[in-house]
Amino acid sequence: MAEMVKKATRESFALALVEAAKTNPNIVVLDADLAEATKTVLFKKAFPDRFVDCGISLGNMVGVAAGLAASGKIPFAASFAMFSAGRAFEQVRNSVGYPHLNVKIVGAHAGISVGEDGATHQCLEDIALMRSIPGMVVVNPADHYEMTAAVKALVEYEGPCYLRLGRLAVESVYHNDDNYHFELGKGITLREGNDITIVATGLMVGEAAKAADALQAEGISVRVIDIHTIKPIDRDILVKAAKETGLLVTVEEHNVIGGLGEAVCSVLCEEYPTRVIRMGMQDVFGHSGPAIGLLQEFGLCADNIAATVRKALHK
Repeated sequence: MAEMVKKATRESFALALVEAAKTNPNIVVLDADLAEATKTVLFKKAFPDRFVDCGISLGNMVGVAAGLAASGKIPFAASFAMFSAGRAFEQVRNSVGYPHLNVKIVGAHAGISVGEDGATHQCLEDIALMRSIPGMVVVNPADHYEMTAAVKALVEYEGPCYLRLGRLAVESVYHNDDNYHFELGKGITLREGNDITIVATGLMVGEAAKAADALQAEGISVRVIDIHTIKPIDRDILVKAAKETGLLVTVEEHNVIGGLGEAVCSVLCEEYPTRVIRMGMQDVFGHSGPAIGLLQEFGLCADNIAATVRKALHK
């Protein structure tokens, strides 16, 4: 029985990578002068000869990672999402995506929960950018246990991937890892329900679950789906939810343009047209402030998710 833990997924990522590297000598890590923040410093301490600090040179870091992958290594290239997905986009596209190399791009400090670092560092576009690269797998785990499982899966997966990490410590959604199964490209039904479906990713999965529990007490039956893999997305679980509940709300700590909401809509408009309400950053930038306060200000919290569901159902 696994206990509930409260941990930032950036830390869970580093701990899982250290464990994986103990039995896989091909794992190497690159960072761009942010190892303390991304927590890759834990890997550096454990395997100093397999860690490369590339300095503040993001494009170079991605190029080095591509070369290492071409020579048979499994490189994880980490920085803030604004830099690894944003500043280095051209190198990720052309040096990793185009040759379909086995590089894992890691974007830490994603979303507005970065908090006080402010709008320049609160990357709200990384999922959209990485989704647009052909063949790129995009993963956004919800908690400690899901991040641990995701790292293991990405080590085994052959091909380019983007892994999103959070700065804010969050309570685990999955308390019993004996019953938890992670598979790339397969969503998880966290709560069963028939009135409406909430589809969430990353940090918002926990908030969606809290909202569903509160609504259940009011007699509203809410299905909650955790989409940890945004690309390739689980089409079957979404179509099933649309057919059985008829109304979906998507929740993401990302711009609603290009993120989870649009990924869900692209599936349903092709396979089973259904009303979808997209919650997230509504084509705006964030600003500096405490993480929890910002999430509440922009409506990315359980209370506002519940209010959105009530309004959608006119209850």
